[in-house]
Amino acid sequence: MQRKISVLIPVHNEEGNISVIINALEKVLAPLPYLFEVVFVDDGSTDETLKEIKDISESNNRVFYISFSKNFGHQNAIKAGFDFISGDCVISMDGDMQHPPSLIPELIQKWEEGYDIVYTIRKDHKEIPMLKRRTSEMFYNVMNRLSDIDIESGTADFRLMDKSVINVVRNFNEADLFWRGLVKWIGFSQIGIEYEPAERVKGKSKYTFRKMLQFALRGITSFSTKPLGIAIYLGFVFALLSLLYIPYVFYSMYFGHTVSGWTSLIVTVVFFGGLQLMILGILGVYIGKLFMQSKQRPHYIVRESNLK
Repeated sequence: MQRKISVLIPVHNEEGNISVIINALEKVLAPLPYLFEVVFVDDGSTDETLKEIKDISESNNRVFYISFSKNFGHQNAIKAGFDFISGDCVISMDGDMQHPPSLIPELIQKWEEGYDIVYTIRKDHKEIPMLKRRTSEMFYNVMNRLSDIDIESGTADFRLMDKSVINVVRNFNEADLFWRGLVKWIGFSQIGIEYEPAERVKGKSKYTFRKMLQFALRGITSFSTKPLGIAIYLGFVFALLSLLYIPYVFYSMYFGHTVSGWTSLIVTVVFFGGLQLMILGILGVYIGKLFMQSKQRPHYIVRESNLK
């Protein structure tokens, strides 16, 4: 029986790239001895992205779509694809052509060799701004130092996963999904492949600095409790800094420049303020995580789909 390759593409306002990426995928996949399908997850687009996908799907029985009721985020869009797709393996990639379809045969080859997960590692061009490269490297360095998993710098959401892995990740229920970390955490047989990102065909990146920062914080807090330990150390540091007032107390007493009760009050306020910040930080993180998880809201809401 012929095996099927499912290509999962989350999109948000990518109307100009839809036909381009479909044509590129068909050129790569059609010669291969597999059945294949291309599944778009429209993450609440406000342009003509969904219409473009629908128009193409009417004449191309290999193109499918899942449309959200609103924008639920890239990571949740990937989760929706995992939940709906039924291929023997799933290849997730972005819809802006920066994940080169030409790499897909190599991903499949590694899968055929027995690897359950074949992930990609982005090698940035020298033309990419230094600040972006440095912040990316800093994120992965901090992530690896603070968590119990090791993610290579440049790891992308462009990967192949066997259906045995997909069956497992469908059961993931945590509120903050971070697939780059989850894929490394889950285990199975894995291998990485390096690639150079292509130029975006149309549109602009959806990852602003603010979104990248939120993404980084999500990744770190999802796989580590070490930030809580750092909060403890910071509390102790602030408390210990209050001891620096002691020499000033003796200096003021010796030279007679004391203000009655002022120094002892400041030392007490700074000391206990540091301890309170420490405790509130720990409680805040844990309560916030528990609060969001306890709601048990779905990761996404599907408005319409042509998948059966």
